[in-house]
Amino acid sequence: MDDLRAVMDDVDSHRALLWSAHEGARLAALFAATYPERTAGLVLFDPEAKGTQAADYPWARSAEEWDRWLAEVREGWGQREFFDRLIGEWAPGMKDTEFRDWFVSHMRRSLSPGAALAFYRAMRHADASDIFPAVRVPTVVLFSPSRREESAYTASRIDGSSLVELPGQRGAYSWIEDRPHEVAIRETKQLVGRLEAGKEEPERILATVLFTDISGSTAHAAELGDTSWRELLARHHALVRRELGRFRGDEIDTAGDGFFVTFDGPARAIRCACAIRDAVRELRLEVRAGLHTGECELVDGKVSGIAVHTGARVAARAEPGEVLVSSTVKDLVAGSGLGFDDRGIHELKGVPGEWSLYAVAQV
Repeated sequence: MDDLRAVMDDVDSHRALLWSAHEGARLAALFAATYPERTAGLVLFDPEAKGTQAADYPWARSAEEWDRWLAEVREGWGQREFFDRLIGEWAPGMKDTEFRDWFVSHMRRSLSPGAALAFYRAMRHADASDIFPAVRVPTVVLFSPSRREESAYTASRIDGSSLVELPGQRGAYSWIEDRPHEVAIRETKQLVGRLEAGKEEPERILATVLFTDISGSTAHAAELGDTSWRELLARHHALVRRELGRFRGDEIDTAGDGFFVTFDGPARAIRCACAIRDAVRELRLEVRAGLHTGECELVDGKVSGIAVHTGARVAARAEPGEVLVSSTVKDLVAGSGLGFDDRGIHELKGVPGEWSLYAVAQV
């Protein structure tokens, strides 16, 4: 997301319509939910919500299919024979030499063999299904006839989105055949025409919330006495705020020895939490931290909502020195190099359902 925002900033684009396809729909939806004020609308073509097959999502590759595909990528990426096989799936019917030469050159320039393997490994574990309900911008979902149900899954989760078939569409490219291309361009133009010239500040945004507090603070305060404890707290707060500045965290509230912070990116939030944990150890303190990503309400500049309560409950489950995250956070940072240990399924007080929690093990 940071790269996309940086490009927009560089070309002085304050708001943009995002057009994306397949696994790219996950990033586009995440950006739209996090920065609704900068996203005019979305067009998603054959969006893929989850990387791996699940009970409610049978259209993705299974674990066994992923193993085979990754082996093929590792052994064949960059070779013309491998790309020639892909053309049959991604661009059926395209037999001319000029297109095949372009495809091979395009694929080689897009990703090196190592980058391709890393990319697909990340896509295997990525899951944006929890993000789509937080998208509040006008959205059109375009789909190939063979991928109606999969695309409808995404459209049903984005409030007010429209689902449009590209007649005769085959493969991964909407622009190869005239009829699908005409419909795709028509729908995109119509969406642009519907967009309002101006827009009020959003009342709901997607954010990653972080809660931290000092483990055993009551015992520390009793041992040190009021004056020394206040001095230690001041040093603790200074270290925390130093890391918040480094990782662009937005301090929402501070109560006693705890912090409530929001971030516009989950990976950065995790790294900040770990940096805070490591920094305060020089004060011989241990903090526990909890993170969750969800839709938050904005009321008079204050952040609230069930996502905030969920983050607080996750933090309450953390052990001293532990950074604990919800499964939503873990799924969103697939491919970031962050590692996690499974902490099992929990009920969170006041939050519906059961939640899988994970401790950050590798930063």
